[in-house]
Amino acid sequence: MELFNTAQASQGLNLKKISVKLGGKTVVDSVSIFVEKGEWLSIIGPNGSGKSSILRAVAGLVKATGGFTFEGENLKELPPRMRASIISIVPQIPVVPPLVKVIDYVLLGRTPYLGRGFQPTNEDINLARSVLSDLDLISVSDRHVTEMSGGERQRVIIARALVQQPKILLLDEPTTALDLGHQQEVLELVDRQRRNLGITILSAFHDLTLASQYGTSMALLVEGRIADFGAPSKIITEETLKNIYGAHVSIQKEGSMISVIPKRQ
Repeated sequence: MELFNTAQASQGLNLKKISVKLGGKTVVDSVSIFVEKGEWLSIIGPNGSGKSSILRAVAGLVKATGGFTFEGENLKELPPRMRASIISIVPQIPVVPPLVKVIDYVLLGRTPYLGRGFQPTNEDINLARSVLSDLDLISVSDRHVTEMSGGERQRVIIARALVQQPKILLLDEPTTALDLGHQQEVLELVDRQRRNLGITILSAFHDLTLASQYGTSMALLVEGRIADFGAPSKIITEETLKNIYGAHVSIQKEGSMISVIPKRQ
């Protein structure tokens, strides 16, 4: 499915015929997507459909063919530090250095902006503390990240990504380890950042209710290709979820809000 519009090339994030091979297998197959600046694209699809690989390709973490531009700038040609000032990623399986404190880990998000001494300024520290407070983490800022629960650690990873102040935020299953309350807290904070700062967001979700409620648009990925694209209300239907996922569900809608409810057989 061709979703790239050359007339829009300078207005947002364009992925043009992106392909990724892992272990000799094509896991993303000539995917083209345009995401308007400041919009949130939710990428859904069965396990192994290539959702994470698309995000990692945009971040430059896996080799990919095709083109990546943001506001008309070729992301592939940017030096790593400049690319890191534009793109931040919350990976599905983050790597956390041992014996690093929460505040120090979150401040790693400021690395693209630090001078030669790589010492954070008071402004950097205040920004980090503000985000930690927003995510209910300020009281544990001096604990070691590796000593925290999975949910606390996930919020720390998200805090680091937000402190980076990216123009593009990539979220790979960001709520998997979070309880219901913290899921809402994190996603509402991210959405406020999107609306207030014009951040462009790409997220991979298994939770279709969250994907539809926070995404302003949605892409359905099947076997590395875009099977459908559009508003969540267009993608999330009982027939589609039965055909693609083999799932029996009911769809409830309240205004623009969509809820996916599994049905027992």
